[in-house]
Amino acid sequence: MDLLDWHRERLSSRRLSVLIQQLPRDSALNRDLYGEAADWSVTDHLLAAAVDHLAAANWMFATVNSDENDQPEPPAPVPRPGDGSREPVDTDAAAPEGGPEDGSPSARELARFFG
Repeated sequence: MDLLDWHRERLSSRRLSVLIQQLPRDSALNRDLYGEAADWSVTDHLLAAAVDHLAAANWMFATVNSDENDQPEPPAPVPRPGDGSREPVDTDAAAPEGGPEDGSPSARELARFFG
């Protein structure tokens, strides 16, 4: 399809509007208009929300069942498109090595499990 057909009056404005509205989510126009948010579908957003809620539930469980001195850090939410404030956290680099001598998991193992 040639967009010059609209100027040549071979393509109506209504037909051009319908064609533009029905472009795929990953089209160049949608990426230009919406940025990386065009790559995320409703399913992707729901899956990210489910992961965030599961991580929060695991964190709450670990917090309730741990000493007051050894409270785990709250989980970081899954980064979403267009939200520059949320950057992925490298849990392996953030967690210190080693664990208590009594056989309980180290901070790195907890971060890997709950992250």
